[in-house]
Amino acid sequence: MLTQTRHSPPLTRQPRRHNHHLLGWLCALLICTGPLLAAQPFSVQGAKTTLTDGVYRLDALLTFALPKKVLEALDNGIPLTFALDIDVRQPRRYLWDEHIASLEQRTTIQYFALTEQYLLRNLNSGHEASYSTLASVLRALGDIRSLPIIDAKLLDPDEYYMVSIRSYLDFESLPVPLRMRAYISQNWWLTSGWYSWDLGMEQ
Repeated sequence: MLTQTRHSPPLTRQPRRHNHHLLGWLCALLICTGPLLAAQPFSVQGAKTTLTDGVYRLDALLTFALPKKVLEALDNGIPLTFALDIDVRQPRRYLWDEHIASLEQRTTIQYFALTEQYLLRNLNSGHEASYSTLASVLRALGDIRSLPIIDAKLLDPDEYYMVSIRSYLDFESLPVPLRMRAYISQNWWLTSGWYSWDLGMEQ
């Protein structure tokens, strides 16, 4: 799994009479960045690819935590669209990685107050399923099983390949008035970040 490293600019030594200003600045910085350093609301818990009948298939487990503002929109019947990006590439030492294939899975969740049911709809396949609780529909959303991503014939068995996935909330699909508010609110900027591993070429 790829890890992210935070780089902070070096602090220059200040005269003693300015230390209280530096301390105040650091406190303000910690307060402002506190939410950004917290656990991500979307997370890839694990993922793997297996070769079945000549096709590489994805199994992954993702978790989702929705902020209050997002839950309010869902409770008011606004459908939420979740995207899963899948990228296959060939790393190269001296050049940019070679892009091999990409796939995007799009799924919506919509709540119907009359029936008190959540509808999960895969926009790629058209498959639909209903759930009685938010927890159950989010579990189903994050449970990816045997999703075909690439035919083995398109790959060289002697080469090395990497797979990366990420999930995010696509607020571009929101109604225009809500979309404009989402642009300026961190409540809607929800993403897992990229999670990468070796595709594996074992037959």
